[in-house]
Amino acid sequence: MASQSALNRSVTRKAKWVPHQARHSLATSLLRAGASLTHVRRYLGHVAAVARRADVSRTFLYDNAEARTAVATAMVEVGERRTQLLADQDDEREATWRERALNAEEALKAAHGEILAQRTRIGELLGQVRDLQAEWTEEAIQRITTENTTLKQRVRQLTTDNRTLDERLKAARSNLRFQDRRVADLEARLTDPASTI
Repeated sequence: MASQSALNRSVTRKAKWVPHQARHSLATSLLRAGASLTHVRRYLGHVAAVARRADVSRTFLYDNAEARTAVATAMVEVGERRTQLLADQDDEREATWRERALNAEEALKAAHGEILAQRTRIGELLGQVRDLQAEWTEEAIQRITTENTTLKQRVRQLTTDNRTLDERLKAARSNLRFQDRRVADLEARLTDPASTI
């Protein structure tokens, strides 16, 4: 009798088999075979995506050994391609960083050269200023300063005069336009006797 009830329970369990059990069995098999939990999760997620894309049920993929093998092979190939793509991208980034570093180094050398050249030029100009200061007497410097001040005042006066003349020119042009319109109106009246009546 005990064996009969065990048989009944076994048959009952088989009768209640659901697709989730196939998924669970596959996951358990993968874990027992040494796959990491992350790999199993990723694999089960990919199975769902593959099933949607292939328009088949996940149960079909779990039950059909050939389909499961094809999916696993495809996932391995995709993983290898992704790994290769990431390696290529890393190599490309490394190359661009090397190139940028070399370009930056060259630019830095050029900047240092330019700074050195500018410092040399500044030194030369300061030397010339000192030479000029030594050559010029206090009286000559005072005379040039006075002339400079006078010239600045003259430039200010000329600028003011220029503005005034510019404003007068604008006013004259405006008056001229007004007079031209007035002349045109008078000529129109002369040519059209009906409008004067």
